[in-house]
Formats: sequence, C-alpha cells, structure tokens
Amino acid sequence: MLSVVLASYGALYWRFEFSFDTLFIQYAEFATTLLPFDLVITAVVFWLLKLYKSVWRYASTNELINIAAACAVCFLLQIILVAVMPLQMPRSYYPMYAFLLMIMVCATRFSYRILRMFNSKRRSISKDPEKKNTMVIGAGAAGNAIIKEIESSSYVNLKVLCVIDDDPGCHKKLLRGIPIVGDRTCIPDAVDAYHIEEIIIAIPSAPRSKIREVLEICKETGCQMQLVPGMYQLINGDVSVSSLRQVQIEDLLGRDPIEVNVDEIMGYVKNKIVMVTGGGGSIGSELCRQISGHGAKQLIIVDIYENNAYDIQQELKVKHPDLDLIVLIASVRNTARMNTIFRTYHPDIVYHAAAHKHVPLMEDSPIEAIKNNVFGTLKTATAAGENGAKKFVLISTDKAVNPTNIMGASKRICEMIIQQLNQKYSTEFVAVRFGNVLGSNGSVIPLFKKQIEKGGPVTVTHKDIIRYFMTIPEAVSLVLQAGAYAHGGEIFILDMGEPVRIYDLAENLIKLSGYIPGEDIEIKITGLRPGEKLYEELLMSEEGMKDTANHLIHIGKPIEIDEAEFREGLDALAGVVADEGKQPEDVRAVVKKIVPTYAYNKNL
Repeated sequence: MLSVVLASYGALYWRFEFSFDTLFIQYAEFATTLLPFDLVITAVVFWLLKLYKSVWRYASTNELINIAAACAVCFLLQIILVAVMPLQMPRSYYPMYAFLLMIMVCATRFSYRILRMFNSKRRSISKDPEKKNTMVIGAGAAGNAIIKEIESSSYVNLKVLCVIDDDPGCHKKLLRGIPIVGDRTCIPDAVDAYHIEEIIIAIPSAPRSKIREVLEICKETGCQMQLVPGMYQLINGDVSVSSLRQVQIEDLLGRDPIEVNVDEIMGYVKNKIVMVTGGGGSIGSELCRQISGHGAKQLIIVDIYENNAYDIQQELKVKHPDLDLIVLIASVRNTARMNTIFRTYHPDIVYHAAAHKHVPLMEDSPIEAIKNNVFGTLKTATAAGENGAKKFVLISTDKAVNPTNIMGASKRICEMIIQQLNQKYSTEFVAVRFGNVLGSNGSVIPLFKKQIEKGGPVTVTHKDIIRYFMTIPEAVSLVLQAGAYAHGGEIFILDMGEPVRIYDLAENLIKLSGYIPGEDIEIKITGLRPGEKLYEELLMSEEGMKDTANHLIHIGKPIEIDEAEFREGLDALAGVVADEGKQPEDVRAVVKKIVPTYAYNKNL
C-alpha cells in the first residue's frame, strides 16, 4: 500500500516538474481524495491476479509480467473512476502513476532476491574452502539454470569458476558473471588453471556422440563428473542441482538415442493379450515395462523364480494400476503347465525370454542348458502353435552365431526350432538376435563395480576381448519394433553399434569411480574361460542380410534345414539329456551334429 501512496504523490510531483507550487498543492488535495479509491482498486486487482501469493525469494520474469498487467488494469480502472467523479487530474498524471506504481512494486518484490544474489556472489568471491571448485560445460539454457541455482542455494557446496562451450561466439564472454574460457579442447588447461574438482556437463540437447567425446576428455582430468539428465527435464523446467546424476559407464558406451516407431508398436500390442516368459529377468522385466505402456489388453508374466516375478508385479501395479496383470509361477520345461496356461489365457503375442544365459555356468551344466533353453523353447513354442497364438518372438543372442559354448549352441537350436515350427503352424514364429546388454543380471559391469568397491583387482579374461553392448531399454524397444515387422520365419538382427574392448571398459569404470587404473586398482588378466570367444558375431556366413524400415533392425536370410534330420537330432538330444548315465561330452557330441558350426574347445 505504501507503493500506491508514493506513486500517487510521486506522479504528481513528476508532472509538475518537481516543483511545490500552488497548482501542485491544489492537485495534491485532489490526489488525497482519490487515494482511498486507488488503494481499494490496487488491493482488489493484485488479489485477483494472485500477486500476494508469490514468494519474493523466487521472483522472476513471470512475476514482472504479472505486475505490469496489474498496473495496467489499475490504470484503466482509475481512468474510469475519474470519469464519473467531479475531480479531474492532469491527463499525463495517470500513465505516470501506473509507471511509478509498477517500478515501486517491482523494487519491493525483487529487492530480496537481489540481496540474496549479492550475498551469494560475495561468498563465492571469498573462496569458501568448503565449496568445490566447479566447471560447467554448456553455456545454454541448462548451464544457465544450473549456475543460477548454485548461486542462489546456500546448501549446494559448489562454486562455479569457469564455463566451457564449443560455440566460438561465446568465448571470452561472461555467463552470469562467470568467464566462458573456451571449447572442449580447453578443458584440461582450465581444470589446472582454476583448480577444478567437479565438472557438470550441461548439454542435454547434444547428440550422444558429442557427450561421449566430452566425457572422454573429462575423465582424464580425474575430476568428479555429473550430468544434466536430458531434454525432458529442460523442457519442463526441472533442471536443478538435485536432478544431476553421476556419469555412468553407459554414457561412455552409448550412442545417439534409438528411434522406434511408437505408433507401429502401439498398433501391434494395443488391446492384445501378451505373455512374457522369463518376465522377471533383465530383458523380460523391461519387456513387461514397455508393453505395459503400449496399451496391452492383458499382460501375463510367467517365471520360475518367484522373487523376480513378485518384484516386477509390484512395480507394474504402482505404475499401471489399471493394467490387467497376471503373474504365474511356472517352468517352460513343463509341457502340461504350459498347455494349461495357453488354453486358459489364449495369449495373442508371446515373448519368450526364459533361458539360462551364463556361459561359464552352462559349460559346467550342459544338460540343464539343453533342457531349459532347447526343450523349454520347444514346449512353449509348440503350446503357442497348438493354441492359436498369433506371434511368438524368441529372444536370442549373438552367441548363437558360430557358437563355441553350449549356451550359444542351445540358442542356435532354438532359432532352428522357431523356423521349423513356423512352417507347421499358423502362428508367426520369429527370433531376435542381439549382443550383450548393459547392467543385466550377472553381466560384466555389475561385476566390475563390485570388484572396484572391494579395492580390486578387476578381472578381465583377455586384453583384446571385445563385445557388442546395448542398454536394456534400447534392446527391448527394438525387440518390440522387430515383433511389429514380423511375418514369420525371420531372424531379426539388431545393430549393436561399435564393439567395445572389455579392457577399455574396465579402465573407464575405474576412472569414473575416481581411481587410477594400474595404481589404485589393478586390472588382472585371467585368461579366456571355456567356451569364450575373443569376439562375437551377429551373422553367420551363410546368412544374407536385408534391411527393414528401421535402419537398426535387419533380417538374416533363413538357412535351409532338413526337417527330418533336424527332428531326428532333437530326438537324439532328448534321449541324451534324459539318460542320467550320459556325460557332458555326450551332449556336446549330439549338439555338434545339429549345429555343425558349434566348435567347442575346452582349452579355448
């Protein structure tokens, strides 16, 4: 209200060129008469526009716009008021009054924030030893938002001293008073010059490849690193210090976001009854998550492990409370149980992710690998065909190509089963083949992290061993897309990007954990395990490859299989695994007859 009083008399004083003459005093009496009306008008307008509810500490440009709008409304109402009253004021008085009112209200609203910013700058200049010297990479909206919050938040123990940006037009300029010292090539020198302890990468809109290049430079500095998550947070105004996350190994391995046709997947899954075997596992659970978000009529999760099944059930209940979710504990090796499930629920689409996948364990238990992978697939796929499922998608692996271990050979037999059954039933049977997924149960990255936590050593089987990697959500999204493309009999092959040397992976993970490879944490070469290859392949020499509408999904040309000979081989394999007197070498001998490219060498 004080602003209204000061604006009223101040506008009059301004109108009469800052002179207290007789005419000023006369009009001042008129202004005094109008003052109660001005106070009421201002109070009502400010209340209607909710200006009294705003928090001064966070006053922003939106606040400024609202104040201007309120003052404009007050100006119009004041004009209407004097039009019906006998008192008249100079015409120039009214816009002067509205302008001064806006200035004074803004001054009071923004004063608290300005004082906080001044105090924050003063603390920063004082070189608070408890705050970490910080570099921000990215002078765009995200970088500006992060610096703004760091400056205004007393609880953040960071102190931004310099900014890096690849745009040469920004160099040698200031962002919120902080120097933009150069592009990414200047990072090492800037770290030394400013004694940087922490780096914040704030370029969420940049391609993944560029972020990876920046991370490669940053990790060599030994600084701690944090990332602004992504464009979604930026668009929604959620970029804050609390939204930052630690740099993960996936950021160094990842590529640009994979694009899938969501409409195709929606049309393929929506209003369908979908069953996922092995639904509690790494791939299976992600399939369930993504299928739940694509409008499935009913989702049936089948898993032998009750804890895994329970975990994904509870997660989906929270995220999708309206989803018709069925969770069944069952073994894919049980013919009667699988037939009962298919007859009861009549699934339209089946994703078969249930399998034993750990190479070393399966080398020691080849009979179990055959029982679960081969005959579990045969029984589940046969039940799908017998009960009229529309599609059956097998989750396969690059280890099925020229296999050197029983797990890979078993999955190759699964692919052959799928191609044979596709000729027998109306169900469209397909397989999707891809390489390693990051962070899956028992995979190399969780193992390395545990070894680093214990102080090492990090164990790598061979210095030159390489593998293809993809994140679980990426792989599953492409699996769903491939299922939408399927017509039956295809083996879809996912583009895994560039292969990664496992030794480099170990070094990067050690550096990201804040240690120096070879000094703080040792990398120990243990030698190749039985059945392990130096490199994996996604395509056999006999298989051609053709493209699909998605450049990351390809179709391998099916290899002709003699049905009678293949059936005979399966019967022989069933006999071997059923005979308790048979040895692992007997199993491998029969597998070799079915999969001629299987090249087991126990000393490999």
